Amino acid sequence: MAEAAPIGLSWAPKLPSLPTTSGGKKDTGASSSRAQGSLWKPESELVDGLFVPPRDPRKANKLARKNVKDTSGKGWFDMPAPTITPELKKDLEILQLRHVMDPKRHFKRAGKSKALPKYFQVGTVIEPASEFFSSRLTKRERKTTLVDELLSDQHLKNYRMRKVREIQESRTPGGNQKWRNKGKKTLKRAKDRRK
Repeated sequence: MAEAAPIGLSWAPKLPSLPTTSGGKKDTGASSSRAQGSLWKPESELVDGLFVPPRDPRKANKLARKNVKDTSGKGWFDMPAPTITPELKKDLEILQLRHVMDPKRHFKRAGKSKALPKYFQVGTVIEPASEFFSSRLTKRERKTTLVDELLSDQHLKNYRMRKVREIQESRTPGGNQKWRNKGKKTLKRAKDRRK
């Protein structure tokens, strides 16, 4: 009587037998059983077509850790860790810098850590009917990513340009102004300015 195969983690089908005879003769039962017995089986991989977990507890624990899905845990409803695409990465970086974007809104800073979050979900905000005219984005204003929406917003574009101009004016050296003065008394005006 054959020994029962242990229950494994996954199932793989049996490999078909290889034909051993050539010509018009039909296979007999003995030759087909010999062909199945001669099929190559990797060591401790498949037993009677089923995967057998390793007997070593270290290898079994390693295999179990590999099979566990990467989630945030029960407290966060087992939220999976999504794959980060370049568009998602840019959106997350913009969200970390949201306290800089708009002067009218004040957000709490994301913290000193510059690392991107591992677990997050992306969704679409659906406004209620009461906000149809007040704070709803039109179809033309809606973009595929958050970065595209911010770059197309005219108010934020004007604010960014004004801030860049202010920073450039504050960092330009004041000594260059004397060379812009044209006329006979340029040196005298430069001396007056230094006083």
